[in-house]
Amino acid sequence: MFEVLVFVYENYWRGDACPEAYALERKLSAHGFEAGEIQEALVWLDGLNLAAQNVCLDVESELEWAPEPSDASMRVFSISEQDKLGAECLGFISFLESSGVLPPALREIVVDRAMAVPEDDVCLDALKIIVLMVYWRFGHEPDALILDELCDDAEDRIAH
Repeated sequence: MFEVLVFVYENYWRGDACPEAYALERKLSAHGFEAGEIQEALVWLDGLNLAAQNVCLDVESELEWAPEPSDASMRVFSISEQDKLGAECLGFISFLESSGVLPPALREIVVDRAMAVPEDDVCLDALKIIVLMVYWRFGHEPDALILDELCDDAEDRIAH
């Protein structure tokens, strides 16, 4: 499924530029993706579109979600979220939040879409694709450093 999502991300600039499900299914099939992968991806993308309906853009083009959480609020992950995402993914979500690039509205969509993945657990690479797809859906590109963090393979890094 994630190969299909990466293909969609690379070939359509924004979520609203993506064709309807039937046309997208035909295009993905023509590119050689298996029918099962295509269906999983289309169901996942449909869920992303539904989740995004609760989020609106304000006049400064910043993402917001009503009601706005207070500064004193704290997100507590459920046991099922902890089990599926694991410490590495939860730490990465926390990193993105503390960096100021993942507002609460997008965090909730990322968690929702991660929980919708058919596998029993979500690896960090899959979570990074999910984060990219959430940004893609709203037509926002993260800044260069965060984009590098999302697209970079940490295994190839050399510690200084």
